[in-house]
Amino acid sequence: MDSVDIRKILEMLPQRYPFIMIDRVVEIVPNESIKAIKNVSACEPWAAGHFPGNPVMPGVLIIEAMCQAGGMLIGLSKTQEPGLGIRYLTGLDKVRFRRKVVPGDCLVICARIVKEKLNTIKVEAFAEVEGRRVAEAQIMASLSNPSE
Repeated sequence: MDSVDIRKILEMLPQRYPFIMIDRVVEIVPNESIKAIKNVSACEPWAAGHFPGNPVMPGVLIIEAMCQAGGMLIGLSKTQEPGLGIRYLTGLDKVRFRRKVVPGDCLVICARIVKEKLNTIKVEAFAEVEGRRVAEAQIMASLSNPSE
């Protein structure tokens, strides 16, 4: 599958501004892996207060970006069309932050499916800036029907 732009991302993810944490999917291998990007800007709401005069992207938002990339991977792999199947975060393991992320950085997020059991999917994800790892985590998500 070719890249996925912000219009398709907005169709597939329930989050909206200011919580859309991926700008584009640049690679996807359904049922296997995804690579997405987030262009980090000084105009984002967190930049003014985290920290004044020295903005650093909050780690929780880096994790959110990895979760959204994982959600896109699951959505593009496990559902037939947007809205069929909602992904819920059910757990995080082995979360590590390695380096800070600042405005002007291009955050590259990679995720791959490592385990599936019933409606639970485990994804390993990491984020890099200029080829240097900034964060990593194991993400567990549940896929449910919209009627649930």
